[in-house]
Amino acid sequence: MTVEQICKAAKEQSFELAVLETEKKNAILRAIARSIRAAKDDILQANAYDLAHADGLSESMKDRLALNDKRIEAMAQGVDDVAALPDPIGQVTAEWTRPNGLKISKVRVPLGVIGVIYEARPNVTADVAALCMKSGNAVVLRGGKEAIESNKRIYRAIAEAIEGEGFSAAAVGFIDDVSREGSAQLLKQDGYVDVVIPRGGDGLKKFVLANATMPVIASAGGNCHLYVDKTADTDMAVHVGCNANLSRPSTCNALEQLLVDMEIAAEFLPKVCGALLEKGCRLTGCAEAKEIVPEIALAEDEDYRKEHHDKELTIFVVGGEEEAVARINANGTCHSDGIITRDKAAADYFARKVDSGCVYINASTRFTDGFEFGFGAEIGISTQKLHARGPLGPEQLTSEKYVVRGEGQIRI
Repeated sequence: MTVEQICKAAKEQSFELAVLETEKKNAILRAIARSIRAAKDDILQANAYDLAHADGLSESMKDRLALNDKRIEAMAQGVDDVAALPDPIGQVTAEWTRPNGLKISKVRVPLGVIGVIYEARPNVTADVAALCMKSGNAVVLRGGKEAIESNKRIYRAIAEAIEGEGFSAAAVGFIDDVSREGSAQLLKQDGYVDVVIPRGGDGLKKFVLANATMPVIASAGGNCHLYVDKTADTDMAVHVGCNANLSRPSTCNALEQLLVDMEIAAEFLPKVCGALLEKGCRLTGCAEAKEIVPEIALAEDEDYRKEHHDKELTIFVVGGEEEAVARINANGTCHSDGIITRDKAAADYFARKVDSGCVYINASTRFTDGFEFGFGAEIGISTQKLHARGPLGPEQLTSEKYVVRGEGQIRI
Protein backbone atom coordinates (compact mmCIF):
# COMPACT_ATOMS: atom_id res chain seq x y z
CA MET A 1 0.00 0.00 0.00
CA THR A 2 1.09 3.57 -0.62
CA VAL A 3 1.45 6.04 2.22
CA GLU A 4 -1.73 7.76 1.11
CA GLN A 5 -3.65 4.47 1.05
CA ILE A 6 -2.43 3.59 4.56
CA CYS A 7 -3.52 6.99 5.88
CA LYS A 8 -6.88 6.83 4.10
CA ALA A 9 -7.60 3.38 5.55
CA ALA A 10 -6.69 4.62 9.03
CA LYS A 11 -9.05 7.57 8.61
CA GLU A 12 -11.92 5.27 7.64
CA GLN A 13 -11.31 3.09 10.69
CA SER A 14 -10.96 6.07 13.02
CA PHE A 15 -14.72 6.64 12.93
CA GLU A 16 -15.36 3.04 14.01
CA LEU A 17 -12.66 3.14 16.67
CA ALA A 18 -13.98 6.41 18.12
CA VAL A 19 -17.22 4.71 19.21
CA LEU A 20 -15.79 1.30 20.11
CA GLU A 21 -16.90 0.15 23.54
CA THR A 22 -14.35 0.21 26.33
CA GLU A 23 -14.61 -3.54 26.90
CA LYS A 24 -13.82 -4.23 23.25
CA LYS A 25 -10.83 -1.87 23.22
CA ASN A 26 -9.48 -3.52 26.35
CA ALA A 27 -9.94 -6.99 24.85
CA ILE A 28 -7.93 -5.91 21.80
CA LEU A 29 -5.18 -4.48 24.02
CA ARG A 30 -4.92 -7.64 26.08
CA ALA A 31 -4.73 -9.65 22.85
CA ILE A 32 -1.89 -7.40 21.64
CA ALA A 33 0.03 -8.01 24.88
CA ARG A 34 -0.39 -11.79 24.49
CA SER A 35 0.67 -11.61 20.85
CA ILE A 36 3.85 -9.69 21.67
CA ARG A 37 4.79 -12.23 24.32
CA ALA A 38 4.13 -15.11 21.92
CA ALA A 39 6.31 -13.48 19.26
CA LYS A 40 9.23 -12.84 21.62
CA ASP A 41 11.72 -15.13 19.90
CA ASP A 42 10.90 -13.72 16.46
CA ILE A 43 11.15 -10.16 17.77
CA LEU A 44 14.54 -10.88 19.33
CA GLN A 45 15.76 -12.41 16.08
CA ALA A 46 14.63 -9.35 14.12
CA ASN A 47 16.24 -7.08 16.68
CA ALA A 48 19.52 -8.99 16.45
CA TYR A 49 19.48 -8.34 12.69
CA ASP A 50 18.93 -4.63 13.26
CA LEU A 51 21.75 -4.47 15.80
CA ALA A 52 24.10 -6.33 13.49
CA HIS A 53 23.48 -3.75 10.78
CA ALA A 54 23.55 -0.70 13.09
CA ASP A 55 26.73 0.71 11.60
CA GLY A 56 27.66 4.17 12.79
CA LEU A 57 25.25 4.24 15.73
CA SER A 58 26.59 5.47 19.07
CA GLU A 59 26.51 3.13 22.05
CA SER A 60 23.65 5.12 23.56
CA MET A 61 21.59 4.76 20.37
CA LYS A 62 22.35 1.03 20.27
CA ASP A 63 21.04 0.85 23.82
CA ARG A 64 17.78 2.46 22.68
CA LEU A 65 17.56 -0.01 19.82
CA ALA A 66 18.39 -3.17 21.77
CA LEU A 67 15.68 -5.54 23.01
CA ASN A 68 15.95 -8.43 25.44
CA ASP A 69 13.54 -10.68 27.35
CA LYS A 70 13.05 -8.07 30.07
CA ARG A 71 12.35 -5.22 27.65
CA ILE A 72 9.90 -7.26 25.60
CA GLU A 73 8.04 -8.28 28.74
CA ALA A 74 8.00 -4.61 29.82
CA MET A 75 6.57 -3.73 26.39
CA ALA A 76 3.79 -6.31 26.75
CA GLN A 77 3.14 -5.32 30.37
CA GLY A 78 2.85 -1.71 29.29
CA VAL A 79 0.06 -2.68 26.89
CA ASP A 80 -1.71 -4.57 29.68
CA ASP A 81 -1.32 -1.54 31.93
CA VAL A 82 -2.89 0.71 29.29
CA ALA A 83 -5.84 -1.68 29.11
CA ALA A 84 -6.35 -1.28 32.86
CA LEU A 85 -6.53 2.52 32.69
CA PRO A 86 -9.83 4.42 32.71
CA ASP A 87 -11.24 5.09 29.25
CA PRO A 88 -11.08 8.86 28.64
CA ILE A 89 -13.52 8.78 25.72
CA GLY A 90 -17.00 10.00 26.60
CA GLN A 91 -15.95 11.57 29.89
CA VAL A 92 -17.96 14.71 30.64
CA THR A 93 -15.47 17.34 31.82
CA ALA A 94 -18.02 20.12 32.46
CA GLU A 95 -21.72 20.75 32.10
CA TRP A 96 -24.06 23.64 32.75
CA THR A 97 -27.55 24.93 31.89
CA ARG A 98 -28.20 28.28 30.22
CA PRO A 99 -31.13 30.59 31.20
CA ASN A 100 -32.96 29.51 28.03
CA GLY A 101 -32.86 25.87 29.17
CA LEU A 102 -30.05 24.65 26.87
CA LYS A 103 -27.95 22.00 28.59
CA ILE A 104 -24.30 22.20 27.49
CA SER A 105 -21.74 19.46 28.11
CA LYS A 106 -18.03 19.22 27.28
CA VAL A 107 -17.20 15.65 26.31
CA ARG A 108 -13.83 14.00 25.65
CA VAL A 109 -13.40 12.69 22.09
CA PRO A 110 -10.45 11.23 20.15
CA LEU A 111 -8.15 13.46 18.10
CA GLY A 112 -8.83 11.23 15.08
CA VAL A 113 -5.79 9.89 13.21
CA ILE A 114 -2.39 10.42 14.78
CA GLY A 115 0.80 10.12 12.75
CA VAL A 116 3.92 9.22 14.73
CA ILE A 117 7.44 9.42 13.32
CA TYR A 118 10.05 7.91 15.61
CA GLU A 119 13.66 6.81 15.63
CA ALA A 120 15.58 3.81 16.97
CA ARG A 121 13.27 2.65 19.78
CA PRO A 122 11.18 -0.37 18.73
CA ASN A 123 9.14 -0.36 21.95
CA VAL A 124 7.51 2.83 20.65
CA THR A 125 5.64 0.71 18.09
CA ALA A 126 3.74 -1.10 20.84
CA ASP A 127 3.45 1.88 23.19
CA VAL A 128 1.91 4.15 20.57
CA ALA A 129 -0.46 1.52 19.18
CA ALA A 130 -1.76 0.76 22.68
CA LEU A 131 -2.26 4.38 23.74
CA CYS A 132 -4.03 5.28 20.51
CA MET A 133 -6.30 2.24 20.72
CA LYS A 134 -7.24 3.09 24.32
CA SER A 135 -7.98 6.73 23.46
CA GLY A 136 -10.05 5.81 20.39
CA ASN A 137 -7.52 7.16 17.87
CA ALA A 138 -6.34 5.48 14.71
CA VAL A 139 -2.59 5.80 14.17
CA VAL A 140 -0.06 5.67 11.36
CA LEU A 141 3.41 4.55 12.48
CA ARG A 142 6.65 5.38 10.71
CA GLY A 143 9.74 4.14 12.54
CA GLY A 144 13.40 4.67 11.69
CA LYS A 145 15.54 2.53 9.42
CA GLU A 146 17.76 1.39 12.32
CA ALA A 147 14.88 -0.59 13.88
CA ILE A 148 12.91 -1.53 10.78
CA GLU A 149 12.99 -5.32 11.19
CA SER A 150 12.15 -5.09 14.90
CA ASN A 151 9.31 -2.67 14.18
CA LYS A 152 7.89 -4.82 11.40
CA ARG A 153 7.78 -7.93 13.60
CA ILE A 154 6.21 -6.06 16.53
CA TYR A 155 3.68 -4.51 14.17
CA ARG A 156 2.78 -7.93 12.75
CA ALA A 157 2.06 -9.15 16.30
CA ILE A 158 -0.15 -6.11 16.87
CA ALA A 159 -2.00 -6.47 13.55
CA GLU A 160 -2.62 -10.19 14.08
CA ALA A 161 -4.07 -9.51 17.53
CA ILE A 162 -6.39 -6.77 16.26
CA GLU A 163 -7.65 -8.94 13.40
CA GLY A 164 -8.05 -11.86 15.79
CA GLU A 165 -10.46 -9.75 17.85
CA GLY A 166 -12.57 -9.04 14.77
CA PHE A 167 -11.48 -5.45 14.19
CA SER A 168 -9.61 -4.02 11.23
CA ALA A 169 -5.83 -3.73 11.63
CA ALA A 170 -6.01 -0.69 9.34
CA ALA A 171 -6.72 1.28 12.53
CA VAL A 172 -2.98 0.90 13.18
CA GLY A 173 -1.20 1.73 9.94
CA PHE A 174 2.49 1.01 9.40
CA ILE A 175 4.78 2.64 6.83
CA ASP A 176 7.76 0.46 5.98
CA ASP A 177 9.34 3.03 3.66
CA VAL A 178 12.18 4.25 5.87
CA SER A 179 13.46 6.86 3.43
CA ARG A 180 13.05 10.54 4.16
CA GLU A 181 10.53 10.57 1.32
CA GLY A 182 8.38 8.12 3.30
CA SER A 183 8.22 10.60 6.17
CA ALA A 184 7.67 13.53 3.81
CA GLN A 185 4.68 11.79 2.21
CA LEU A 186 3.12 11.14 5.62
CA LEU A 187 3.53 14.80 6.52
CA LYS A 188 1.46 15.83 3.47
CA GLN A 189 -1.57 13.67 4.38
CA ASP A 190 -3.52 16.37 6.19
CA GLY A 191 -6.69 15.16 4.50
CA TYR A 192 -6.47 11.95 6.54
CA VAL A 193 -4.05 12.59 9.44
CA ASP A 194 -5.24 15.03 12.11
CA VAL A 195 -2.01 15.53 14.05
CA VAL A 196 1.57 14.29 13.85
CA ILE A 197 4.01 13.65 16.70
CA PRO A 198 7.78 13.40 16.12
CA ARG A 199 9.54 11.25 18.69
CA GLY A 200 13.28 11.64 18.38
CA GLY A 201 16.05 14.17 18.28
CA ASP A 202 16.13 17.83 17.39
CA GLY A 203 16.77 17.10 13.71
CA LEU A 204 13.59 15.04 13.42
CA LYS A 205 11.57 17.69 15.24
CA LYS A 206 12.80 20.43 12.89
CA PHE A 207 12.12 18.29 9.81
CA VAL A 208 8.55 17.57 10.92
CA LEU A 209 7.81 21.19 11.85
CA ALA A 210 9.17 22.37 8.50
CA ASN A 211 7.23 19.88 6.37
CA ALA A 212 3.98 18.97 8.15
CA THR A 213 0.71 20.21 6.67
CA MET A 214 -1.20 19.19 9.82
CA PRO A 215 -0.76 20.31 13.45
CA VAL A 216 2.33 19.02 15.27
CA ILE A 217 2.72 18.06 18.91
CA ALA A 218 6.47 18.46 19.37
CA SER A 219 8.09 15.65 21.31
CA ALA A 220 11.79 16.37 21.17
CA GLY A 221 14.94 15.61 23.13
CA GLY A 222 15.70 16.75 26.65
CA ASN A 223 18.49 19.03 27.87
CA CYS A 224 17.58 18.37 31.50
CA HIS A 225 18.92 20.34 34.48
CA LEU A 226 19.30 19.73 38.19
CA TYR A 227 19.92 22.72 40.46
CA VAL A 228 21.51 22.01 43.85
CA ASP A 229 20.39 24.81 46.17
CA LYS A 230 22.55 26.11 49.02
CA THR A 231 20.24 24.41 51.56
CA ALA A 232 20.29 21.04 49.81
CA ASP A 233 20.92 17.71 51.50
CA THR A 234 24.18 17.05 49.66
CA ASP A 235 24.00 13.28 50.09
CA MET A 236 20.58 13.35 48.46
CA ALA A 237 21.90 15.57 45.69
CA VAL A 238 24.75 13.14 44.91
CA HIS A 239 22.35 10.18 44.94
CA VAL A 240 19.75 11.89 42.73
CA GLY A 241 22.31 13.42 40.38
CA CYS A 242 24.10 10.13 39.76
CA ASN A 243 20.83 8.33 39.11
CA ALA A 244 19.54 11.02 36.78
CA ASN A 245 22.65 10.92 34.61
CA LEU A 246 23.96 7.37 34.86
CA SER A 247 20.95 5.06 35.12
CA ARG A 248 20.25 5.27 31.38
CA PRO A 249 22.07 8.17 29.70
CA SER A 250 20.54 7.55 26.26
CA THR A 251 17.03 8.58 27.34
CA CYS A 252 15.55 12.04 26.90
CA ASN A 253 14.91 12.37 30.66
CA ALA A 254 18.57 11.81 31.60
CA LEU A 255 20.37 14.64 33.36
CA GLU A 256 22.66 16.76 31.16
CA GLN A 257 23.32 19.90 33.25
CA LEU A 258 24.19 20.24 36.94
CA LEU A 259 23.83 23.73 38.45
CA VAL A 260 25.35 24.27 41.89
CA ASP A 261 24.91 27.21 44.25
CA MET A 262 28.22 28.99 44.80
CA GLU A 263 27.77 28.88 48.60
CA ILE A 264 28.13 25.08 48.67
CA ALA A 265 30.19 24.51 45.52
CA ALA A 266 33.53 24.05 47.30
CA GLU A 267 32.05 21.40 49.59
CA PHE A 268 29.65 19.70 47.18
CA LEU A 269 31.50 19.54 43.87
CA PRO A 270 34.36 17.27 45.00
CA LYS A 271 31.79 14.89 46.48
CA VAL A 272 29.51 14.66 43.44
CA CYS A 273 32.32 14.75 40.87
CA GLY A 274 34.14 11.96 42.67
CA ALA A 275 31.04 9.77 42.56
CA LEU A 276 30.43 10.52 38.88
CA LEU A 277 34.04 10.07 37.77
CA GLU A 278 34.25 6.78 39.63
CA LYS A 279 31.38 5.50 37.47
CA GLY A 280 33.00 6.61 34.21
CA CYS A 281 31.14 9.88 33.65
CA ARG A 282 32.88 12.54 31.57
CA LEU A 283 32.61 15.96 33.21
CA THR A 284 32.82 19.42 31.69
CA GLY A 285 32.16 22.66 33.46
CA CYS A 286 32.65 26.37 33.94
CA ALA A 287 35.94 27.93 35.11
CA GLU A 288 34.71 28.12 38.73
CA ALA A 289 33.84 24.43 38.75
CA LYS A 290 37.18 23.48 37.18
CA GLU A 291 39.05 25.51 39.77
CA ILE A 292 37.41 23.46 42.51
CA VAL A 293 37.75 20.11 40.70
CA PRO A 294 40.70 20.25 38.26
CA GLU A 295 39.72 16.92 36.65
CA ILE A 296 36.78 18.66 34.98
CA ALA A 297 37.31 19.67 31.34
CA LEU A 298 36.51 23.28 30.54
CA ALA A 299 33.09 23.41 28.86
CA GLU A 300 32.40 24.96 25.47
CA ASP A 301 29.31 27.14 25.04
CA GLU A 302 27.50 24.38 23.14
CA ASP A 303 27.94 21.93 26.05
CA TYR A 304 25.36 23.88 28.05
CA ARG A 305 22.70 23.53 25.36
CA LYS A 306 23.08 19.99 24.07
CA GLU A 307 21.79 16.56 24.95
CA HIS A 308 24.88 14.42 25.55
CA HIS A 309 23.25 10.96 25.09
CA ASP A 310 26.05 9.44 27.16
CA LYS A 311 27.70 9.31 30.58
CA GLU A 312 28.53 12.99 30.39
CA LEU A 313 27.53 15.95 32.52
CA THR A 314 28.16 19.69 32.32
CA ILE A 315 28.49 21.71 35.54
CA PHE A 316 27.90 25.40 36.14
CA VAL A 317 28.22 27.34 39.39
CA VAL A 318 25.38 29.86 39.93
CA GLY A 319 24.63 32.64 42.38
CA GLY A 320 21.24 31.37 43.56
CA GLU A 321 17.85 30.15 42.36
CA GLU A 322 17.15 33.19 40.21
CA GLU A 323 20.30 32.65 38.13
CA ALA A 324 19.64 28.91 38.01
CA VAL A 325 16.12 29.42 36.68
CA ALA A 326 17.33 32.00 34.14
CA ARG A 327 19.95 29.56 32.80
CA ILE A 328 17.43 26.72 32.58
CA ASN A 329 14.91 28.84 30.70
CA ALA A 330 17.64 30.13 28.35
CA ASN A 331 19.36 26.81 27.60
CA GLY A 332 16.81 24.07 28.33
CA THR A 333 14.36 22.30 26.05
CA CYS A 334 11.26 22.61 28.29
CA HIS A 335 11.48 18.91 29.12
CA SER A 336 12.40 18.00 32.73
CA ASP A 337 14.27 20.08 35.29
CA GLY A 338 14.71 19.71 39.04
CA ILE A 339 15.90 21.26 42.27
CA ILE A 340 17.40 19.72 45.40
CA THR A 341 16.55 21.93 48.37
CA ARG A 342 15.31 22.04 51.97
CA ASP A 343 13.92 25.54 51.42
CA LYS A 344 10.21 25.51 50.61
CA ALA A 345 10.32 29.08 49.28
CA ALA A 346 13.14 28.15 46.87
CA ALA A 347 11.24 25.05 45.76
CA ASP A 348 8.06 27.04 45.15
CA TYR A 349 9.95 29.74 43.24
CA PHE A 350 11.63 27.09 41.08
CA ALA A 351 8.36 25.26 40.37
CA ARG A 352 6.58 28.49 39.35
CA LYS A 353 9.38 30.00 37.28
CA VAL A 354 10.91 27.07 35.35
CA ASP A 355 9.28 26.77 31.93
CA SER A 356 9.30 22.99 31.57
CA GLY A 357 6.77 20.24 31.04
CA CYS A 358 7.94 18.47 34.21
CA VAL A 359 9.50 20.10 37.28
CA TYR A 360 11.01 17.96 40.06
CA ILE A 361 11.63 18.86 43.69
CA ASN A 362 14.06 16.49 45.42
CA ALA A 363 13.66 13.72 42.84
CA SER A 364 15.36 12.41 39.70
CA THR A 365 14.37 13.68 36.26
CA ARG A 366 14.34 10.04 35.11
CA PHE A 367 10.73 9.74 36.26
CA THR A 368 9.46 11.65 33.21
CA ASP A 369 7.92 8.60 31.62
CA GLY A 370 4.39 7.46 30.89
CA PHE A 371 4.84 4.22 32.83
CA GLU A 372 6.20 6.04 35.89
CA PHE A 373 3.37 8.60 35.72
CA GLY A 374 0.79 5.81 35.72
CA PHE A 375 -0.13 6.02 32.02
CA GLY A 376 1.18 2.53 31.17
CA ALA A 377 3.31 4.10 28.43
CA GLU A 378 3.55 7.39 26.59
CA ILE A 379 3.33 8.42 22.98
CA GLY A 380 6.03 11.01 23.63
CA ILE A 381 7.11 13.79 25.96
CA SER A 382 5.62 17.04 24.72
CA THR A 383 8.00 19.97 25.10
CA GLN A 384 5.57 22.56 23.76
CA LYS A 385 2.53 24.29 25.26
CA LEU A 386 -0.19 23.23 22.80
CA HIS A 387 -2.00 20.94 23.04
CA ALA A 388 -0.41 19.18 26.04
CA ARG A 389 2.89 19.14 27.96
CA GLY A 390 4.95 16.35 29.47
CA PRO A 391 4.20 12.64 29.01
CA LEU A 392 1.32 12.06 26.59
CA GLY A 393 -1.01 9.37 27.90
CA PRO A 394 -4.54 8.44 26.84
CA GLU A 395 -6.18 11.56 28.27
CA GLN A 396 -3.69 13.83 26.51
CA LEU A 397 -4.61 12.19 23.19
CA THR A 398 -8.14 13.55 23.33
CA SER A 399 -9.91 16.76 22.50
CA GLU A 400 -13.31 17.98 23.63
CA LYS A 401 -16.54 18.76 21.88
CA TYR A 402 -19.65 20.48 23.09
CA VAL A 403 -22.91 18.55 23.16
CA VAL A 404 -25.90 20.92 23.47
CA ARG A 405 -29.33 19.50 24.41
CA GLY A 406 -32.48 21.50 23.98
CA GLU A 407 -36.24 21.26 23.63
CA GLY A 408 -36.83 23.26 20.49
CA GLN A 409 -35.07 26.50 21.48
CA ILE A 410 -34.29 28.96 18.72
CA ARG A 411 -32.07 32.04 18.73
CA ILE A 412 -33.90 35.34 18.30
